[in-house]
Amino acid sequence: MKRLLLSVVGLAVVLGLRQPIDPASRPPTAPNIIFLLADDQRWDALGVAGNKTIQTPNLDRLAREGFYFRRSYVTTPICCISRASILSGQYARRHGIVDFVTPFTDSALAQTYPVLLRKAGYRTGFIGKYGVGNVMPVNEYDYWRGFDGQGNYAAKDAQGKPIHLTDLMGQQMDEFIQGNPAGKPFCLSVSFKAPHAQDAANPEFPYAERFTDLYRDQILKRPAAADDNYYRQFPDWFRHNDQNESRIRWSRRFATDSMFQQTTKSYNRLITGIDDVVGHLRRALQERGLADNTIIVYTSDNGFYEGEYGFADKWYGHELSIRVPLIIYDPRRPDRKGRTTDKYTLNIDFAPTLLTMAGVHVPSRMQGRSLTQLMDNRDGASLKTPWRTEFFFEHMFNTPAVFIPQSEGVLSADRKYVHYFNLREPADSYEEVYNLKTDPLELRNLAVEPMGKAVKKSLLPIFDQLKEAAR
Repeated sequence: MKRLLLSVVGLAVVLGLRQPIDPASRPPTAPNIIFLLADDQRWDALGVAGNKTIQTPNLDRLAREGFYFRRSYVTTPICCISRASILSGQYARRHGIVDFVTPFTDSALAQTYPVLLRKAGYRTGFIGKYGVGNVMPVNEYDYWRGFDGQGNYAAKDAQGKPIHLTDLMGQQMDEFIQGNPAGKPFCLSVSFKAPHAQDAANPEFPYAERFTDLYRDQILKRPAAADDNYYRQFPDWFRHNDQNESRIRWSRRFATDSMFQQTTKSYNRLITGIDDVVGHLRRALQERGLADNTIIVYTSDNGFYEGEYGFADKWYGHELSIRVPLIIYDPRRPDRKGRTTDKYTLNIDFAPTLLTMAGVHVPSRMQGRSLTQLMDNRDGASLKTPWRTEFFFEHMFNTPAVFIPQSEGVLSADRKYVHYFNLREPADSYEEVYNLKTDPLELRNLAVEPMGKAVKKSLLPIFDQLKEAAR
């Protein structure tokens, strides 16, 4: 009966059932909102997450002064689909964008959080990598500095001088804030390219010159899961004669210890570059008298493998791929300062959260939930609507250009089931089962063990229900 109740709650959550916003609860003064999205930042690439190597003082401070979500996930670990889910508050099975070329339809775009906020009176801006389809919605924003494709770290400023892309985006953030009319609420969405690779370039992770000496003398320890045995446990079809795209990129970045040291340090420098810009942003808000009414959200579109399982990049069902950092700083609410939660939160929750904070109606087709419910909950009190204890994730991206196996999975009460398959060859199949309570690093695949078979059996009904509800 308890399992049935949890599953029904999960269905209600993923179907988007929610209570309408009470007009009386709308904020008397609409808050400004800045949504900061990193690209490929794994959940533990922050000092506040326990990383003793990386330097992220400004983001760590943001977490200490805000609300830090320790168990935040994406429903699809690839940029184009995850970004569509972030903007729409929907699973890929509902918004229908599963490649790099398909844009939102006009009606779907009208239901994304920036367009809804603009309609409600917000001045909106977009900076950086848009990443959804081959049509940029330039006219749907008051300020547009977005770019299509992956962009290039070698940029030029307004005077034509060379500048690192992250720093240029910082200047554009300044420009947007300076140009905002007094008293006009704004929502600025910033999508960094960092720390994503400049794929197949040399170097692949080009950082700003001022960070050259940062981390230079450190010796990083290779992760336990980087042992080649973890790669060899995958079946031949999955490895595809080492032509799996994750393995190809691994061979360029992590195949030797010296490559691991160079790539990981460069990756960390790119994140420190973002941190630097976030520090400048907060100072700029303070100087312009906007700091006390500006919400800042920081997260990533998906995670990143640093050689674990013989992989680079993301795409698969491990924590390193689907789990991301999440910080929400709301200076209007000191009662939220320094608080954390281990509840499962998803990228489809961002749109309803931002709309709720702005006092704007949340469309019923959004499948996420406003995170304000968790942020307002004190001292472990019971929530009016029970929070999710399980969720479905998927990766249906498929293109002839590269070989990336598809996957679907479910995480429920720290038990995970993942099914990998190949849309080109329906007979290809591989499964993973993990118990994150006893094996948080996911080093022991229980799928072929009696214990794992029992876990799979208990998870499959939940998997099937949530998969169907995701439509």
